[in-house]
Amino acid sequence: MENLIPIPELCIHYSVELSFFTNLSEMGLLEIKTIKSKQYIDSNAIYEIEKMIRMHQELDVNIEGIDVVFNLLQKIDVLQNELTSLKNRLRLYES
Repeated sequence: MENLIPIPELCIHYSVELSFFTNLSEMGLLEIKTIKSKQYIDSNAIYEIEKMIRMHQELDVNIEGIDVVFNLLQKIDVLQNELTSLKNRLRLYES
């Protein structure tokens, strides 16, 4: 439980409603852990959560839009890793 952060604390800290986290969880963007009827988020997810909150609050992006953005970012990461791998393989043949 040491790596878990209670969702109500996050709601207060970031000035967001509990429903924001629930909606993120329903979209598959966030894993909520329930222990003894209290909801928590793994502390390792804070960086991603902060990006989602900024998109929502500063750019007025809804949950569906956040889902689209994060799916595209994941695809970009996969493609960048693939490109790096291919460049490395190409260097082997060029040498």
